[in-house]
Amino acid sequence: MSHYLPPGEYLPHDAPMLLLEEVVDVSEESATCRVTVTPHGVLAPFLDPLGDLPGWFSLELMAQTVGVWSGWHRHQRGETHIALGMVLSARELLCEAGRLPADSTLIISATRLMQDTRFGSFECTIEANNSVLAHGRINTFQPTTAELHTLFQQGTSA
Repeated sequence: MSHYLPPGEYLPHDAPMLLLEEVVDVSEESATCRVTVTPHGVLAPFLDPLGDLPGWFSLELMAQTVGVWSGWHRHQRGETHIALGMVLSARELLCEAGRLPADSTLIISATRLMQDTRFGSFECTIEANNSVLAHGRINTFQPTTAELHTLFQQGTSA
């Protein structure tokens, strides 16, 4: 049994967009999460007719694992709010098969390459059965409250 909180405690996501089932490990430099590709799990709404998860979901699985890393560290510092982070880019993101196979347990890992107070870069992999299914670099941005307000401001007048 994991001594970590559920992923939703570290992320600003709710079902059906919370795509991780378990936090496996978090350290100063990395985070590892797990999810199973099954019609009875959190990924069920997104599976294709064969029960596979389309490969482009790799980006979101990686981004949420980065978010768990960030959220866990905030929690360790005693910060109670969950911060919204954004993906700036994905570099060399590749899911060769174009899918994440049905009935597989995915292990998603994110390792910090660089981070300051607002920007980060993480090398990420998704594995199942000791094989790498997807990999790439995720670059992230932590907006300020004012920037979020401006971004999500509705009904602005011209």
